[in-house]
Amino acid sequence: MKHLKLEERASNRVLMGGWGKLLLEFGLCMSLSLGLAFSCCAQEANYPSKPIRLVVGFSPGGSADGVGRALAENLSLRLGQPVIVENRAGANGNIAAEMVARAQADGYTLYFPSIGHAVNATLYKNLSFDPVADFTAIGGVFSAPNMLVVPAKSPFHTVAQLVAFAKAHPGALTFASSGSGTSVHLSGELFAKMAGISMVHIPYKGTGSAMPDLISGQVDMSFPNIPSALPQVNAGTLRALGVTTAKRSNASPQVPTMSEAGVPGYDMATWYGLIGPANMAPSIRTRLNAELQVILANPQFKVKLLSQGAETMPGTALQFENFIKSETERWRKIIEQAKISIDQ
Repeated sequence: MKHLKLEERASNRVLMGGWGKLLLEFGLCMSLSLGLAFSCCAQEANYPSKPIRLVVGFSPGGSADGVGRALAENLSLRLGQPVIVENRAGANGNIAAEMVARAQADGYTLYFPSIGHAVNATLYKNLSFDPVADFTAIGGVFSAPNMLVVPAKSPFHTVAQLVAFAKAHPGALTFASSGSGTSVHLSGELFAKMAGISMVHIPYKGTGSAMPDLISGQVDMSFPNIPSALPQVNAGTLRALGVTTAKRSNASPQVPTMSEAGVPGYDMATWYGLIGPANMAPSIRTRLNAELQVILANPQFKVKLLSQGAETMPGTALQFENFIKSETERWRKIIEQAKISIDQ
């Protein structure tokens, strides 16, 4: 009996020891989890506590880079931390987007996407990321028409003259873009499709790279964003033939719409916004959107955009998320119907 009691006590000690280890391990896991949770909450509460990187998918010198830097400067003032612009040009922003998609969702890596972000899902068949699911929408920044421009020495003074020449000489005209799949490229492809003409697409790594060849006449035309086109038009180095939206631009009201100029129904606008990696903390997303709304309401920032034909896009993060989804679907239909392809 004494031996049985000793064995029973020993067995209980073993069992209690096992449970003790499990409870100790459970306690350690809970402590670690709570510690991480408190750490994450502290990081969110102290956001931002270090410099933020704003990735721009185009080369320096274009409209995306210019507005991106203005946005970064204003965000720096609002957030109290440097916001550093990093240019990652190529593949219609896909190189930049992929880098951001793989970054930590801590609010310290942000992306300044264009309309190209919404069309890439259709134009590129083997993307390593999902343009919608792999990102957190923060807010829209601005939208603007594109502008059909030709060199100042071009013989074409109207869209009708250009179309007539193109129909008489299929494939003779070239048009430059800031890269395959960009709004500049799609504007040209849509124009060719709706006007019933054939042109040769010459892609560049950004509008800034295309401008010298366009001004010198090495390419016949382009459809740059108004912020990029207008300074050259005002300087007399380029001639404007039409804007791509359904209504004229306040920045250049004397320039007719493409529809008025002879391509009925032509209508498109480009846009830019602010997004981050998927699964960003709601509190950080809300903070960034709130600061963005203040910047968009800033008279100096707003007037600067309006003077270049652009309009701010205020709204909630959810509204911008839904906008990206709708734009992705809209351009999928247009690209498929027009059978637009890219040079890969």
